[in-house]
Amino acid sequence: MDINLLGALCVTENGVSIAPTAPKPRQVLALLALHADQVVPVTELIEDLWSGQPPRSARTALQTYVMQLRELIATALVKDSPAGGGPRDAKDVLTTLPGGYLLVSGGGTSDVREFERLSATGRRAMDTGDYAGAARKLRDALGLWTGSAFTDVQTGTQLEMEALRLEESRLCALGHRIEADLYLGRHRELLAELTMLTGRYRAHENLHAQFMLALYRSGRRGEALDAYHRLRGTLVREIGLEPSAPLQRLQQSILMADPETPLPPDPLAALSAKPERGLAPCISRSLSDAG
Repeated sequence: MDINLLGALCVTENGVSIAPTAPKPRQVLALLALHADQVVPVTELIEDLWSGQPPRSARTALQTYVMQLRELIATALVKDSPAGGGPRDAKDVLTTLPGGYLLVSGGGTSDVREFERLSATGRRAMDTGDYAGAARKLRDALGLWTGSAFTDVQTGTQLEMEALRLEESRLCALGHRIEADLYLGRHRELLAELTMLTGRYRAHENLHAQFMLALYRSGRRGEALDAYHRLRGTLVREIGLEPSAPLQRLQQSILMADPETPLPPDPLAALSAKPERGLAPCISRSLSDAG
């Protein structure tokens, strides 16, 4: 089974889609596919489907959705009939177990698991100083995303939390990839991307620090300082906070340095080493245009 959740939902068995079009069965499949090869409790499925206000018929309705999924799986399994025998049973793929359901991936692919594997490999490469390898692995990880996670799936509490978790992981991987590119001297190449990202995440300190550094190292010190002041204005106006101490030190370093004088090799370390004011280290303060 091949599972793609980082964008539009696409779950296939033997190359045949088993994704229903009806919203609630599609929601059930998304939850089962996200946790493929693990039991998903009935209570969690019901919670997500009805946002804590299930009807009395919730369990019966859930059983109906599972039956609809098994019908789609059975159709896909016909293409994989073993020689001399009938097709596998759909109940072997979508299994009922005490307390919940389990979707068996059968050793197929999952874009979420591959993203997490590549991201971890990239971070390990960063730790060993292999910045070219880190940038490559992290770029491959980010390339798995074709849109927001579960973008065409109705989401309840569980899926919404998972979507937020995955988006934070994506931003974390993005920040590490940009950091690796900065180590590799790709400052000018990063400017267009960072212009877009800092416009979208208007209070994201790590991204703004990276943008300031890329501008400075591209000989655009005045624009780097302007980027700091725009960020400060956003933080003060919309959150009521001054920029963090590491970011203020970066601004002072850029302000005091001659254009020919390089900053320390890792001026972003203090920003990414630990959370600021209790926020996630890779995310820091992030405020998108939608927020």
